[in-house]
Amino acid sequence: LSSRIGREHLDNLLTYQDTEGCWPKNVDTTSEVFRGSLKDLKGTFDNGATVNELRLLARGYNLTKQQRYKAAFLNGLDCILDTQYANGGWPQAPNPTGYQKHITFNDGTIIGLMTLLREVFTDKQYGFVNEALRQRAEKAFKSGVQCILACQIKVNGTLTAWCAQHDHKTLAARGARSYEHPSISGHESAGVTMLLMSIKQPSNPVQNSVNSAVHWFQDSQLNGICVQRTSDGDKQVVSTTNSEPLWARFYEIETNRPMFSGRDGVIQYDLANIEPERRNGYSWYVNTPKRVLDQWQEWP
Repeated sequence: LSSRIGREHLDNLLTYQDTEGCWPKNVDTTSEVFRGSLKDLKGTFDNGATVNELRLLARGYNLTKQQRYKAAFLNGLDCILDTQYANGGWPQAPNPTGYQKHITFNDGTIIGLMTLLREVFTDKQYGFVNEALRQRAEKAFKSGVQCILACQIKVNGTLTAWCAQHDHKTLAARGARSYEHPSISGHESAGVTMLLMSIKQPSNPVQNSVNSAVHWFQDSQLNGICVQRTSDGDKQVVSTTNSEPLWARFYEIETNRPMFSGRDGVIQYDLANIEPERRNGYSWYVNTPKRVLDQWQEWP
């Protein structure tokens, strides 16, 4: 980053920062200058957007001491802190609309924000951030943990795991796109649990939350199946005797049955029953909880 090319990449990145202090998703923000209108930039926290840019800016500032990198970083950090709900959750983006307003665990959104905030108040490379802001970051992280604990879904009085989105007021499980229904998420819950497991000296409520989620993962694993593609590229679920366990992306809350849905929004219980576009264009089965179960053996 101290080279001319590195500085060019950082300067390009600055041109993609929107008026709120965030960056758009699924865009290479370093390779070239943004030449559009600033009002067309819609920053988000989804898909790693904003947190990745902020890490680059922190590294760039430490290497170059260029004040513009520090100023952009602080602007982005302020945006994250100001966007947090009073209950500790975050929406998918600043000034959210529609399902973006939900507390968003989907695709690791909140986990990414909280991980960055923890870096800010613990990592020496963020020493350029003043003490007041570092304390705000720590308070926001702790508030985020409380939100996670409050969102954990109970079924018949037993704690399970989390939905990909939760209502920003009631904390109830919520859907998003037509094929993303209120459910217990095998994938997003893994990331949430891993974050809780990374807390040093976890409180009793955190330990109870983790242990409950782990028990749910153990009860919800799917054995004896694998997902493969046919010669024409279509996904299908087949029986196997030689594969590691899988988990469904979504489980029906009351029954814990794996559930699937096409763009018509109709819930199905067999992947083969939804249209090819959604069947093949979405990750309906995951193995991310295996990492949770492996690490839990030596936790806390």
